[in-house]
Amino acid sequence: MGGLVALASVGLALAVPVAVLIAVGIEASAGIGADQAGYLIRITRFTLLQAGLSTLLSVGLAIPLARALARRPVFSGRRLLITLFALPLGLPPLVAALGLIEIWGRSGLANQGLALFGVQTPFSIYGLSGILIAHVFFNLPLATRLILPALERLPSEYWKTAANLGMTGPTLFRLVEWPSMRKSVAGAAGLVFMLCATSFTLVLVLGGGPAATTLEVAIYQALRFDFAPGRAVLLCAIQITMTLAIMAALKLISTPVDPGHTSGGAARPDARGGLSLFADAAVIGLGAFFVVGPMVAIVVAGVAADLVRLVDNALFWRAVITSIGIGAAAATLATVIASLMIRARHSAGDPPRGLGLRLLSNLSNAAGSLTLLVPPVVLGAGWFLLFGGGAGQLFAPLAAIVVVNALMALPFVMRVVEPAYQTAMARNGRLALSLGVTGINRLVQIDLPAMLLPLATGFAFALALSLGDLGAIALFGSDRIITLPWLLYQKLGSYRTADAAGLALLLGLVTMSLIFFADRFANRTAMDDR
Repeated sequence: MGGLVALASVGLALAVPVAVLIAVGIEASAGIGADQAGYLIRITRFTLLQAGLSTLLSVGLAIPLARALARRPVFSGRRLLITLFALPLGLPPLVAALGLIEIWGRSGLANQGLALFGVQTPFSIYGLSGILIAHVFFNLPLATRLILPALERLPSEYWKTAANLGMTGPTLFRLVEWPSMRKSVAGAAGLVFMLCATSFTLVLVLGGGPAATTLEVAIYQALRFDFAPGRAVLLCAIQITMTLAIMAALKLISTPVDPGHTSGGAARPDARGGLSLFADAAVIGLGAFFVVGPMVAIVVAGVAADLVRLVDNALFWRAVITSIGIGAAAATLATVIASLMIRARHSAGDPPRGLGLRLLSNLSNAAGSLTLLVPPVVLGAGWFLLFGGGAGQLFAPLAAIVVVNALMALPFVMRVVEPAYQTAMARNGRLALSLGVTGINRLVQIDLPAMLLPLATGFAFALALSLGDLGAIALFGSDRIITLPWLLYQKLGSYRTADAAGLALLLGLVTMSLIFFADRFANRTAMDDR
């Protein structure tokens, strides 16, 4: 029953906004003219273009970086560097955007360096170039961490045979390295394309105008600035169709899993000194600077800001309280729903007994993926239209933001909690039944104590994602509803970069601390399981 209630809740939270979008879309479909059709084609084309270029750059640069790291399995700081490569995954996009502006902006470090060489025209962080830099910042370390294990798993005999045959350079890559990494490269490319095609915050901040607008940003603009529901619904339909096509393609590709820390592979005959060592050091150094530089810039700029004045502001504390309230509610909702669906799927048996239980198990398994099919901005657009923009309302928009953030975090919470639940049931399930411990007694005395750490880990991940999210609040944000990301976005929009840097530092510290502790909890759970 708990699984049915959780599944119905997820279905309702997805069906209501989608139904509103369909109803509004049927009304607006008759009014599609040639101009609007051209606009939709242009936005869709740019969305696919920037996602394709971002994927090409991210994966194309990750391959030499992963090869250099695989060739150098032992050097000072290698483990720390690979750990730092995981940080952008938990960094709020708005905070990362500010760090990128500090490095690549008009008065940033990159343009200062170009000025030393006499370059008069400064590099612009806004537009397609800024979007590509931001996407590569997030996805280069992700792709590197996905490709590197494939190279490190190659047995030492391969390298000895390659050395005996005199393989070097391109031949070694073509016959030894590429066959081992091509599946990882394909999976990483598909995942990166999906992330870039559904990117919202980075494009909103760094797009720089109508020429660099993606589908999700166009949905936001159509509702917040133009209040053109018909156009927004058409954009939502295109976004959902495109996301569905990408997810179907990803099913055909074996997506690699990030294994976390890597210990280095076998000694390789091509890991020589001299020019080869210099080239690998240059590639690793540039990769480290590109990823770590913006994070360091956030800290430096944030420390230089007037933090005391920011913290002393009543608006800041309103934003903090609202953010924590929304984040805690969304994390609790996501954790409860995930727990109920996982428990129901386990109770259904493996394999499930009967058609009804099989259907429940399959739907519970698909519920997490369904929330990825409809991006947060699209869900928010449906709730926005249902509430008439939320003007003059407080509770309904807050509830919508909580629901959207909970659905966004649900797949991540399920991924954390489910393996731990399976392990706990394998240990305690039959023993509890043999002792006759069932119902509330079993839940309180056995299940909750065994699952407390995994549930806390999932809650921390969900809370971090909600605290850093701008997607839902971007539609409902107002003078009455203000969160830390929305306040930071307002500071950036009014060119108060010093205040924005201080807020970015505080928000980044909170979210990264949550991710760090959640990662430590997850590692501790994995060690306990072993």
